[in-house]
Amino acid sequence: AYLTPPRALSFNTQHTSQKMGSTVDETKFNVKICCIGAGYVGGPTMATIAKYAPDVKVHVVDINPKQIARWNSDNLPIYEPGLDECVKAVRGKNLFFSTKIDEAIRECEIIFVSVNTPTKTYGVGAGRAADLKNWELAARNIAKVANGPKIIVEKSTLPVRTAHSMRKVLMANDRKISFEVLSNPEFLAEGTAMKDLAKPDRVLIGGMTTEEGQKAVRKLCAVYERWVPKANVITTNLWSSELSKLVANAFLAQRISSINSISELCEATGADVQEVAHAIGKDTRIGKRFLNSSVGFGGSCFQKDILNLVYLCESFGLKEVAEYWDQVVKINDH
Repeated sequence: AYLTPPRALSFNTQHTSQKMGSTVDETKFNVKICCIGAGYVGGPTMATIAKYAPDVKVHVVDINPKQIARWNSDNLPIYEPGLDECVKAVRGKNLFFSTKIDEAIRECEIIFVSVNTPTKTYGVGAGRAADLKNWELAARNIAKVANGPKIIVEKSTLPVRTAHSMRKVLMANDRKISFEVLSNPEFLAEGTAMKDLAKPDRVLIGGMTTEEGQKAVRKLCAVYERWVPKANVITTNLWSSELSKLVANAFLAQRISSINSISELCEATGADVQEVAHAIGKDTRIGKRFLNSSVGFGGSCFQKDILNLVYLCESFGLKEVAEYWDQVVKINDH
């Protein structure tokens, strides 16, 4: 989701000259939002918010000037059906792309963090745990430059209880500025992301159960409820929201692993795996989706999130649970 090269991990924003929408009539905006990370999740999500909530001013910021330049051009850095039209309809009105991260943090009350959290390649948890260095860098920068209370929204896929650690980082500022951390995981599928955002099955928002935590939850709910039915906006505690993203991907990956394993049995017995998938998919308890046998998972997210889940289970001493989910990956490596 965060397309900045790994070497560019500094939050120095002195090199930019983009305007922060200063020529726009500020009186028409009731809420100001920024998203740190102009990638596959941050760009489309913020464009959708800007489209359906014209009274919300939206900044998308990134440390990569080339990435931002493309968002401000006719050649967007990613392709999704409907994205180009959506961006062009609201860009310069209530949607702005910039490298001025510090300015956006100071101006906005709700700050989405949508940075890359790849699988660790070194140290404890290498090959399984999520690497949170980009998230921590973003949190430390927010704590350093914030000029008042902020609502921080986890948009990246993160391990359970990451919000607790990030809150500690944010609250360690020497100016006693308060922060509320929310979890708002994305459930986008490549190729249908804009449709998923316009008419989501659900929007999940997790927050602390304190009075201030619930106040922050309601504020973010109100943004989505400008176009999403209230019944589709689900609120939970922080930990449930963080875990739900990993579990959703794990369950979908499990279906792919299951049908892939059955394909081997079909080959051995003379059955047709497509016919078997069609037959069981007619059972309404099972359904027809994610029953196409294929090589692996068809992408990196499922395996990354399952390995994250495995590491999480191992960390809590849940050996049998960890082994169960690890097998979902192994059957596709087989």
